[in-house]
Amino acid sequence: QVQLVESGGGLVQAGDSLRLSCAASGLRFNSYSMGWFRQAPGKEREFVVCISRTGSNTYYADSVKGRFTISRDNSKNTAWLQMNSLKPEDTAVYYCAASSSCYSDPLRYNYWGHGTQVTVSS
Repeated sequence: QVQLVESGGGLVQAGDSLRLSCAASGLRFNSYSMGWFRQAPGKEREFVVCISRTGSNTYYADSVKGRFTISRDNSKNTAWLQMNSLKPEDTAVYYCAASSSCYSDPLRYNYWGHGTQVTVSS
């Protein structure tokens, strides 16, 4: 049974940082690209960033480029999202997801976590 478990969300002020984790089990982690998406109330799920299977390639949404950094450790079956200079518009539920390759379309992802809430106050 595949499980992706996000953690690290919380309530922070604008300008603060958070580090989200995504712990994977039940799948061959190094065979999957890992993506992060977010969904704010009343909005569609939005692509944030993806990292390739080996970690050699990363793809960022323009809205987070230069502020967020994705990483992974295949020996730990874990991916991380370091979020700096957070803004109120970053407020959303953040999801990690696994796919055969990096895509911005959430429909291309096979497995999803349940999400972790990130709230940024102004």
